[in-house]
Amino acid sequence: MPKPLIGLTTYLAHAQWGEWELPAALLPAAYISCVQAAGGRVVLLPPDAPEAAFDVVAGLDGLVLTGGEDLDPALYGAQPHPCTGPPVRERDRWEWAVLAEALARDVPVLGVCRGMQLMNVHAGGTLIQHLPETVGHHGHNLHGGHFSPHAVTTVPGTRIAALLPGTRQVATHHHQAVDSLGAGLAVGARTADGTVEAIESTRHRFVVGVQWHPEMAFDSAVVHALVAAAASVPTPASHRIRERKVRDRRSAPVTGTTAVS
Repeated sequence: MPKPLIGLTTYLAHAQWGEWELPAALLPAAYISCVQAAGGRVVLLPPDAPEAAFDVVAGLDGLVLTGGEDLDPALYGAQPHPCTGPPVRERDRWEWAVLAEALARDVPVLGVCRGMQLMNVHAGGTLIQHLPETVGHHGHNLHGGHFSPHAVTTVPGTRIAALLPGTRQVATHHHQAVDSLGAGLAVGARTADGTVEAIESTRHRFVVGVQWHPEMAFDSAVVHALVAAAASVPTPASHRIRERKVRDRRSAPVTGTTAVS
């Protein structure tokens, strides 16, 4: 049985490696490793024109909306807070289109950190732009450039609770969070201070968002559940791609032949 093909969204950033310093499409390798460890094949999805989402998502069995920069507050009708990062509108537009297409096709989706926030805003929800002002502490983002552990408690009866029952430590690094919840979404987990730490769709087969970073634990139940849901797609992308290649070979013009009379 071919492994399910999982698309992972990426950054566009200025990066340095070896003797090079150039704009790059990049993603922390932990995302790739955890999907592969869960049994998925990975394809990276750098920002593209929104209209490309139709063809791109058609070739996927599952989608991970990865972490990253703050969403543009204009997407949820707000003015930027002084602590909100500069907008990355190219990525916002692309991931919005990819998510919309995945939802339309009922492709399994996992949103991580920024990805969860995008899911909520796409559904009409809003965000808290600087969480310390709401909860009165910096426990969700203790050290720049480092993940910190904190406890989350899942909500009984939700999909995320079936995967991660009770209270457990997770890897966190965020200064924004869900404020008003989008339509068709349910809260799947919270921290002790009330911050929403997981959401899930009540309308789709598998659409789950987590505010923490499951890629930092390679045996993550959340990532395994995404890959399992992707593997259950009636016609996997790997089959569709193989069938298309066979059709293309059959329809390709024959060259280098000699006519026989």
